[in-house]
Amino acid sequence: MPMHSSLRCTSRSASPLALRRLPARRARRRVARLLVSSRAFAPNKRTMTSAAETAPSLPRRTDFPHFLAIPTRWMDNDVYGHVNNVVYYSYFDTVINECLIREGGLDIHDGTAIGYCAESQCRYLAPLAFPEIIDAGLRVLHLGKSSVRYEIALFPQGDATPAAVGWFVHVFVARADDRPTPIPPGIRACLERLRG
Repeated sequence: MPMHSSLRCTSRSASPLALRRLPARRARRRVARLLVSSRAFAPNKRTMTSAAETAPSLPRRTDFPHFLAIPTRWMDNDVYGHVNNVVYYSYFDTVINECLIREGGLDIHDGTAIGYCAESQCRYLAPLAFPEIIDAGLRVLHLGKSSVRYEIALFPQGDATPAAVGWFVHVFVARADDRPTPIPPGIRACLERLRG
């Protein structure tokens, strides 16, 4: 059924049709008012907690069985004088693959199984900058049949508090057809040693 410009929304709720006719700023304000006034978003004193109560605790150096010292590079810094946020993910990738290649026997060129990143996340806690050296800590949080979830923490060298904490999920697939495959025995043994 075609939509006609003569249709009017008579309800006080925000229908998609009504929002389409409002200028963007007015539409956002109207949706915000509706969300705040709904019971689902109303404050509830029994469920309100402080940020300190809900924030996850930070991992310690002793939580990580594997470390790699990664020197920052001049090109890692952005115009604000600290390591750009996207570079943190390359540090994650570096510590994971260094461990899998050296300790698990991952053959990135000819192996029958390869690991694809299915998802990753990073919590930035403090800036890093060139020429710092980073101690990248690695542990395994979950080990499945064909996937693994790592936790990574980036510590400024010698510091006890991480500058960033994140996770990374690898799914192992057969190189020939990109279908999930069991984690090869050598890599699995390496990952078992990394369990936190």
